[in-house]
Amino acid sequence: MRKLAFATAAAAFGVALATPALAQNGDFSGPRLEALAGYDNLQDGGDGDSEGREGFTYGALLGYDFQRGNIVYGIDGEITDATTKSRSYNEVTAGDRFSVEAGRDLYVGGRLGYVISPAAMIYAKGGYTNARVESRYQPNTGADSELVDKADLDGFRLGAGLEYKLTPTAFVKGEYRYSHYGEIEGYNIDLDRHQLMAGLGIRF
Repeated sequence: MRKLAFATAAAAFGVALATPALAQNGDFSGPRLEALAGYDNLQDGGDGDSEGREGFTYGALLGYDFQRGNIVYGIDGEITDATTKSRSYNEVTAGDRFSVEAGRDLYVGGRLGYVISPAAMIYAKGGYTNARVESRYQPNTGADSELVDKADLDGFRLGAGLEYKLTPTAFVKGEYRYSHYGEIEGYNIDLDRHQLMAGLGIRF
């Protein structure tokens, strides 16, 4: 999955660098719609034995940017899903097992960018994220039993990226972001998330 995400981002930037003549407009303002895909890594920062797991994440983003000179500031709203599952188990008591599967993720926040050429902008972002996780608990009772529960976790996200114009209205981007969701109540689980995203968008 990690190789796929890197390859996707590299291909997007390769196309962008090969077509500089298409992007003569330095305007990065207005509404935008993006398709997102990339690498997802979900980690337990608690004291248990659970390890980080990798998967594929995908979704869509709707945003709006304002520009004054070389400074761009905007707002984002995003929804994504992921294939990431934790198959390493955390001991709750001796022999008990606990696993986590990632679900939909909602994000709303802002970004601040700086235009470095008529076609390129670097930016930083931050905001609120709400992730749904499905937890599975298997007690060490000798019986074939499993408790399944879903929880919505509040957290924050920080990130940085590069946006590159293909045409005056179409663009690609590459972005790294870190999200922290905190603990799942009742269990020694403390979730962190690292993602490498590629995006294809249009301004309208």
